[in-house]
Amino acid sequence: MANALSFFGGFKLTFQHLGRARVTTGYPAQKRAKQPRQHGRHVLNRYEDGMEKCIGCELCAGVCPADCIYVRGLDNPPDHPVSPGERYGYIYEINYLRCIHCDLCVEACPTEAITESKMFEFSFTNRADAIYTKAELVVDDAGLPKHLPWEDWREGEAAMTGGWMRATSPSGSAAYEGLTQWSGDLGVGIRAAEGGQSENRDDDATGSKQIRESFPRHLQPIDVPLHLKGPQKLISDLKELRNKIQIRRLHE
Repeated sequence: MANALSFFGGFKLTFQHLGRARVTTGYPAQKRAKQPRQHGRHVLNRYEDGMEKCIGCELCAGVCPADCIYVRGLDNPPDHPVSPGERYGYIYEINYLRCIHCDLCVEACPTEAITESKMFEFSFTNRADAIYTKAELVVDDAGLPKHLPWEDWREGEAAMTGGWMRATSPSGSAAYEGLTQWSGDLGVGIRAAEGGQSENRDDDATGSKQIRESFPRHLQPIDVPLHLKGPQKLISDLKELRNKIQIRRLHE
């Protein structure tokens, strides 16, 4: 009898899921929005005045467990300095055949020169293309990552570059969590601080969403927030659509 109940119990679970909404998307035509902490292709940032943030300290290369980063610093020319410090990154290369996207390089950087975009879909037809040089990693005059032919960039994947690292507070002190303590980036200005686990956070400014907000279809009905089901969900969807339209009009 127990075996029979187990047999039909499996059919019961199958039919329950047949009535639930699909959680898959039509990739690659459609791609889900990514969180600010998404680990993707690296970029080298610049200050608002155009100077490079990299000072050629080589800490990123030293901490890399995959030995995929090669950096050589050089003294800044007195007449046309590249960075505000005494030195700058003269050579900067990342071998993406080795990179494991652990982001220890981002954590080690003292000037927030190297951060990551949310774009991780890129492939190469030869091994040479997998070695990104400084010319390909440094952001352009608008502060945006350079788009290479083999990279699949979509809307929003260059926004809030490296936002995940800004959730860390100095020495682990919660008193500084969510507070802005860094210089502005070229084309972006001063980025908003992404909140950690405390209530000192502004998700609207950073684009971050709680897991219950991002993947309600993966949850059991009892765990779905009230504003994400029934008539309240319809109202929330309409408000979100209105906000997206307003933001798009501002950028036009």
